[in-house]
Amino acid sequence: MTETQEVGKQVAHHRKRLGLSQVEFAGLIGRSESWVSQVERGVRSIDRLSVLQTVADALSVSVAELRGGTDVETPAIDERPEGFEDLRLALTGHPAIFAVLGHDNHQYSEQDVQDLSERHGGVWEMVHGSRYTELAPTLAELITDLELAVRLAGSEDLRRKSRELLADTYQAAAAMMAKLSENDAAWIAADRAAYLAEMLDWPLETAASLFRMAHVFLSLRQTSQAQKVAADTAQALSRRIDGEPEVEALSLYGAFHLVLAVALARDNERTQAYEHLETARRTAQRIGEDRNDFGTEFGPTNVAIHAVSIAAELGDAGHALELSHEVDPSNLSAERQARFAIDIAYAHSMRRQIGEALRALEKAENLTPEQTRMHRVARDVARDLIQLSGSRPRPELRDLAERFGVLP
Repeated sequence: MTETQEVGKQVAHHRKRLGLSQVEFAGLIGRSESWVSQVERGVRSIDRLSVLQTVADALSVSVAELRGGTDVETPAIDERPEGFEDLRLALTGHPAIFAVLGHDNHQYSEQDVQDLSERHGGVWEMVHGSRYTELAPTLAELITDLELAVRLAGSEDLRRKSRELLADTYQAAAAMMAKLSENDAAWIAADRAAYLAEMLDWPLETAASLFRMAHVFLSLRQTSQAQKVAADTAQALSRRIDGEPEVEALSLYGAFHLVLAVALARDNERTQAYEHLETARRTAQRIGEDRNDFGTEFGPTNVAIHAVSIAAELGDAGHALELSHEVDPSNLSAERQARFAIDIAYAHSMRRQIGEALRALEKAENLTPEQTRMHRVARDVARDLIQLSGSRPRPELRDLAERFGVLP
């Protein structure tokens, strides 16, 4: 049993012990009846300690008793894609320490840097295609070689070109690692990307690095830190988007408001979440098309996808499914399409619609097998569907749960 399910079981037990209905208990803690129902069924986690403490206080028990002494599940090492450990090692320590200490005198020529540029060319396509097994060793080799080229290239122009490629490579590494919930490595990569972008006098690329950092905090479920990074950067960007701004600045500004909407939805701050979603929607309307500036995929369609995600995050499963019918994500990357399908599966699971949720998960898996099988929400939904199915789940659900590593 996961911690989410254990907490739900304990909340239901102690609420009934006190003779409270879900409506009465919801009123005591300032939440909706739907929120209480989802928590008790184990389909909604309580991520903030302050909220968990409020629930525990209302039930006159300790937080530890609600948690039941269980540990949060983490993916096993062998679920990581091949080459993953090489990338972690490339992000560890100083990739070019021998060059710094004068023990590597190889000089990188113009052809060497051109070769590195060509190897870098397909990185973002692999990120958005969730081709992690292919991407991890590519990034590991690029980081090591580019760190050396930054120091050993034969001219300042070549060293600057190497820094530009390295900054973008670290951005891609941060994006990949955050998606895999490898947050320590993602944090390192995002921080290095920001440092290089500032060195290059690239203000928007520096902001894009902070976008990766905000997603690290979302992955860590550290919503207050995600809000801090996103709010500060969005405020700084707001001064660049008056009049006729660069479209890239608008994309980043809108993307940070989507981060804020997600973070606030996770805190159950409904009004504020929808305010930031509306700001993102107006920004997307100003742009007028789907774009992929700095790998954000910001535009009207991505805002519509986030509206579905936020509705599901707030427990409004029916509303999320209604909104999903209005979205055509086919112009976005396989990664975003799969994440949309996972949100739909989550909404169906909250309504105990096993077949519909299963089909959505299968669609996500077909689009991005690696991402979907390792995605926390997808795994939780698969586990919930097995539990909802009782002692005889349908064969295709058992097969999916086995591929996801959640079959009991």
